Amino acid sequence: MIKVLPLGPVMLDLKGLELDAGEREMLCHPLTGGVILFARNFASPEQLRALTAAIRALRDPGLLIAVDHEGGRVQRFQQGFTRIPPMAALESQCASLQQAAAAARAIGTVIAHELLDHGLDFSFTPVLDVGFGRSSIIGDRAFSSDPEIIVSLAGELMAGLHQGGVASVGKHFPGHGHVQADSHVALPIDDRSRAELDQCDLLPYRRLIPAGLKAIMPAHVIFSKVDRHPAGFSSVWLKDILRGSLGFEGMIFSDDLSMEAASAAGDIVARARAAMAAGCDMVLVCNAPADAALLLNRLGRQELEARRARAMRGQASLENNAAYQAAQKLVTARFG
Repeated sequence: MIKVLPLGPVMLDLKGLELDAGEREMLCHPLTGGVILFARNFASPEQLRALTAAIRALRDPGLLIAVDHEGGRVQRFQQGFTRIPPMAALESQCASLQQAAAAARAIGTVIAHELLDHGLDFSFTPVLDVGFGRSSIIGDRAFSSDPEIIVSLAGELMAGLHQGGVASVGKHFPGHGHVQADSHVALPIDDRSRAELDQCDLLPYRRLIPAGLKAIMPAHVIFSKVDRHPAGFSSVWLKDILRGSLGFEGMIFSDDLSMEAASAAGDIVARARAAMAAGCDMVLVCNAPADAALLLNRLGRQELEARRARAMRGQASLENNAAYQAAQKLVTARFG
């Protein structure tokens, strides 16, 4: 029987290729609002469609279903999906910025169509980090070392996503590209001034928010000259700067609260409360089922803001088939 209840502010992951009884119970918890899928949840297009259908059948409104499907080394679904290049390839393998922009828009169209066709709502993309060449975790996931080029290419990818019916999620606000440490295993510290960040890392957000960026994921990075808290736990960054100075009104997703860089905020419940108090709408808990269960039991009743949740829903349209076919041909011909 379908549960009718509002979406909560927690996004969870799954262990395998189909739901077990424990996962069904957790996904029906009032605090749950979404599911993020990984490569371990994918065996074939048919299996993925069955899994997303099973997730959607649990509740009304259905849970948001997301994935990290950026391209390159961060493309969770392979068989039956178009190979998406790393975003750095747009600048390095295209003969001109105009050609790269056309490819970026085509990539957005392809991602949108293929995710919607398999029952997902959106991908956590585009990566808006400036590629300084220092961060191994970002690396070729960045479009460029030039923020102006990032604006151009990410803006085109966003346009392809939106035209295909899928929301865009910019990450990792305000920027993860300048630090060497990987926030999955350490807490990076960026000691640049606010003025330096304004001139570089914040430029893509300043330009792309008015262009329709739907959601943003902050970084687990401390910007020591701005605030002592990591950006994802900082009301200075999320409320004063992102909501206030930059005028962003869309969804704010935390990065995974199970990452080592998030541990400075305390246990999983303290992390979630700190992230939400700072301004996050939805918090992610991945690869830590015991923590996820603890959070659902102890966080306390809260609901996801319905307007922001609706903006993240995928909107499939048969009219997009021709555009998808042309875009898929372009991406395959350009990047193999």
